[in-house]
Amino acid sequence: MGSTKVKRKANEVAGEIRQALGNTNDNQEMQGRGVAHEAKGHAQQAKGEA
Repeated sequence: MGSTKVKRKANEVAGEIRQALGNTNDNQEMQGRGVAHEAKGHAQQAKGEA
């Protein structure tokens, strides 16, 4: 797996974790950051496929 794929997956997983923590703690700010972090991972994937 290339370093770009690792970074992409790391961003996606980090985003999912932040979202889960935000949901668990009823923290909308953390949940929003998680969504943004996960979106960054998806954008990296789209860029890599283009």
